[in-house]
Amino acid sequence: MNRSRSRVLAAATTIAACAGALLLPTQAQAAGSVHLYKIYYDSPGADRGGNTSLNAEYVEIRNTTGKAVSLKGWTIKDRTGYTYTFGTYSLGASKTVKVRTGQGSDTAANRYWNRKWYVWNNTGDTATLRKATGTKVDTCDYGKRSSPYIMC
Repeated sequence: MNRSRSRVLAAATTIAACAGALLLPTQAQAAGSVHLYKIYYDSPGADRGGNTSLNAEYVEIRNTTGKAVSLKGWTIKDRTGYTYTFGTYSLGASKTVKVRTGQGSDTAANRYWNRKWYVWNNTGDTATLRKATGTKVDTCDYGKRSSPYIMC
């Protein structure tokens, strides 16, 4: 009986240790990430292509790491293939940046695609964020929704 109880106790200890290991965050999760955070795909009003309307359409990227991350050469691409490429730019620790569809002057909080027509389809689309090396970092997929944006 002691031997059986010992085996049961050993098995229970092993299962508990494995379960605990499964619940621990991976090193990447614990350190944070740079990821797609929000897509505001249906700007207010009629889609007539005015710059104010174009700039109300954007993709927001969030850095949840504890340090600034260089996004130079990183890309955001929609399902059709429209691609925004970051120039020299560093996203600060715990900061977000909006990549607006229209034209404007780049700042730390807003970058501009400088397009003259919309990128993000109101009926559904997919955003893909890639590093300069081409490595996929994140994707955000949406269909027609009642809200004009999606939190990724």
